[in-house]
Amino acid sequence: MHTSILLTAILLAPAAAPQTVETDLLVVGGSESAVAVAVQAARLGVRRIVLVNDIDWLGGQFTAEGLGAVDEWTIYKGKREPFPRSGLFLEIMNAIEADMQQKYGLPRPGNGFCSWTTCEPRDTERLFRRLVAPYLKSSGGPLQIFGNYEPLQVTVADGAVRGVEFVSTQSGQQPLTVTAKLTVDASDWGDVVRLSGAAYMRGPDLKSAFDEPGAPENQTAVRPNELNPITYCMILRETDTPTVIPQPPHYDERRYFGTTLATKEEFGSLGWPRGTMSPRVPAWKESTMANGPYGEQPSVYTHRRLVDRRHNKLQAGSESILVNWPLQDYPTYNFPAYLREQLEATEPGASEKNLVDMTPAQRRLVFADAKLHALGMLYHLQTTVHEKDPSQAVSFRDMELTDEFGTPDKMPLKPYVREGLRLDALYVLREQDIRDIDGMQSWATVMVPDNLFGFQFNIDFHPTKRIFLDDDPSGPWAHIHSSYRNWGTHTDRSGFPLRSLVPKQMDGLLVAGKNLGYTSIVSSAVRLHGHGMLAGQATGALAAMSLREGVPPREVAADWKRIRELQTQLVSPSSDPKTGQTPPGVLLWPYHDLPVEADHFAAANQLAIRMILPGDYGLQDFEPDRVVTRRELARTIARAALSTGQFTDFDYSTNTDRPTFSDVDIFDPDYAAIESLQRWKLIADEKQFHPEQPATWEFFRSIAGNLNWTITDSPTPQESQLTRAELAQALWGAIQARLDVMLQATADYLQPGHDADNDGVEDLNDPLPFDRDNDGLPDRVDADDTGNGLPDRLAVDGLSIRRFNFTGRGAKQVPGYHNDSGLAFDGERGFGWRTDISANHRRRHQHPDPVKDSFLFTRKTAVWECALPNGTYRVSVTVGDSGHAQPGQQLSVEGMPAVNKVDTALGRFHTASVTAKVTDGRLTIEMGTETPKLNTCLNAVTIMSATTPLE
Repeated sequence: MHTSILLTAILLAPAAAPQTVETDLLVVGGSESAVAVAVQAARLGVRRIVLVNDIDWLGGQFTAEGLGAVDEWTIYKGKREPFPRSGLFLEIMNAIEADMQQKYGLPRPGNGFCSWTTCEPRDTERLFRRLVAPYLKSSGGPLQIFGNYEPLQVTVADGAVRGVEFVSTQSGQQPLTVTAKLTVDASDWGDVVRLSGAAYMRGPDLKSAFDEPGAPENQTAVRPNELNPITYCMILRETDTPTVIPQPPHYDERRYFGTTLATKEEFGSLGWPRGTMSPRVPAWKESTMANGPYGEQPSVYTHRRLVDRRHNKLQAGSESILVNWPLQDYPTYNFPAYLREQLEATEPGASEKNLVDMTPAQRRLVFADAKLHALGMLYHLQTTVHEKDPSQAVSFRDMELTDEFGTPDKMPLKPYVREGLRLDALYVLREQDIRDIDGMQSWATVMVPDNLFGFQFNIDFHPTKRIFLDDDPSGPWAHIHSSYRNWGTHTDRSGFPLRSLVPKQMDGLLVAGKNLGYTSIVSSAVRLHGHGMLAGQATGALAAMSLREGVPPREVAADWKRIRELQTQLVSPSSDPKTGQTPPGVLLWPYHDLPVEADHFAAANQLAIRMILPGDYGLQDFEPDRVVTRRELARTIARAALSTGQFTDFDYSTNTDRPTFSDVDIFDPDYAAIESLQRWKLIADEKQFHPEQPATWEFFRSIAGNLNWTITDSPTPQESQLTRAELAQALWGAIQARLDVMLQATADYLQPGHDADNDGVEDLNDPLPFDRDNDGLPDRVDADDTGNGLPDRLAVDGLSIRRFNFTGRGAKQVPGYHNDSGLAFDGERGFGWRTDISANHRRRHQHPDPVKDSFLFTRKTAVWECALPNGTYRVSVTVGDSGHAQPGQQLSVEGMPAVNKVDTALGRFHTASVTAKVTDGRLTIEMGTETPKLNTCLNAVTIMSATTPLE
């Protein structure tokens, strides 16, 4: 009787009243990216911020997803090293290493295969709480945090998101409605974007969508619900008691035979097709990873070890590992029969939906099975693998799941998400923007001008397909790659564009996390811990500017004055009034040798993103101590003067036979810049410029003085040589307050169909929208914006020009060049060598320009000839080696020295020109010297004749 009355009272009790909150900025999600949005916005003065999370934990990959081994590798000079840390990612990594130091006496105690720095999720969640603490409303800050809510409905009015209604994931907790001026979707699956009606993408993109070289061409080959797989990670800690977890439901040991070498024979006997994933490594190996991450073959145990107690001689019981092994990945389509039935019971067709389009309840069914799959692998390691090799010093029976997540099954609160919803943004970053095309890692082909953070990681897809044994969906399954997906495709160092954070149409909405404006292929390269934090920091800065100035984010994206201000806020943050500390800046241009504490950090970044002083192609470093040549100084000064509006265009002689300087002809890549300095009356009239000589402080100050630039006094003597760091700091100090007119947009910029640079590509599809020849240089500072290799105003109609690229047999033809592979002279071909030197070819794979990356060389002397009518010619030669320094190079043209004992450093080249007369029907070039151990490395020759003699 009493029980019946109580139940009736509960059923009749009114539902919890909805709570409504009004705010300036709503951040949806609790990932590392969401936290970064909120912290950055708070630091920049946003007065009211609400963060709504679907769980209680903050930190995403670091914490709730259990990914405690922080992956951050890049290729640097042929080796894997951590990508340079900056911004909020550097802050949290410093906090993590300090926490590990306090607990274990070592900042990096893991000795794992995949990571330099490791963390323990529960303690790291506390670090994220500490990061946000100064900005909480309870501490007098602007930030409120609500946990255990997921989006239910999005309010849209007049084409803009105005608020979000949330439903609680906890019984008895009241619903929540948040109205906001601006909303950031940093949720795991982009639910706000999806519910708002904003355009988005999910699953593989066809080649027809973005013309990506690695995209599938036919719709029939694509499963729309295919994503980079999810994974339930597991944190294990050593135990004194042998442990075997209960056998999970649906367990079939055949599913896990590919996990280690212990079951190699059993795996092979099943008859899986070729290409089925089987890592073929031991479950455990004795290793300190003495060569560092990626320095030797891993094991399941050492793959992502968090704390190496045994080798570091730490306290018993502290050994812990993260198990995030490819065999525990969970493909997101072609589900097992029992899961298909569960999904179809919720909604017809649900098992064919992409995870992005599923309801939260449907996703939870998938997550539950993904968790069982991971637990099945642990059970396999503790049973089958242990029994196969019980003599291992460490067995997985000696490890148990930790209880740090506070979950009944001791598993993380969330799966690790590699790919989700992708925004249809003002610009969608695509494979060809970041992909390495020449076998070396340097700057990407596209370095976007609205870059908000630098990054580099491989295009990296785990196997996305599930195949069933004997095609039986009720039986065991294994992983296999799609034909258009694979582990590692190299990329170059890139920058992430502001435009890729802003919806193409919807206002009041921004994105962070993995909801960014990029293709599926690019998403696989921008998904690490650091990427999430830096993307969130960028979005937070953009949101703060939009709110402060009362303009929608798309107006910021089209306003270059605001974009430059935003970049400055990221690279040179102000002191945080809440903490009194100045946070570290964000690395925009992805130099490897530019730490945030360097005095020249801001200047080097600012000048690089403006292409005034960018990184040299073929390199990965800023090289702060390298001495600047007069050529480099002239190029940099000319670009700076044009970018600040002191001059409107280059000024150079268009008389091809009368260049201002005898040692700088029209084929010199810096001809327009060097000539302009003289014609702008910034340097004295001289017969020669000496472009390869070191630039001095005296020369620099003289030019700057003529431009009315104030150069901060330096104790450096006037005659001292100028380094790149010194140039960057002095130049940026002189011009940073001046008007930046490098990029100027009209009112139609970023509107459908508009093409700002008239290159035939509309702005919305153009990564370089102010660069007509798409060579990376904005048109304002590009004397050759038609891309024909000569300054645009030169009258070339009367010129006959031939260019030769000295390379190997079968090399790809470079437009505008004839390939010479070292063969003997041939009358029909019309050029060649007196003796065959084709064996003397090298290609270094170190320079993006194929002409400079390859060469023919001689250790003695060799003679090259080209059949030409008798007459006068201007001959330009380039020597150097992208892979090695080459001292003492010599070369003459028709007996006249052109290159005389010239030394070129690694990756440096020397170009020289002479005027020569041909009287025997052949132009003759002799290169090399009889001096032992000296090479002359010839990259290119250009020959120009004119209708009038060049005398």
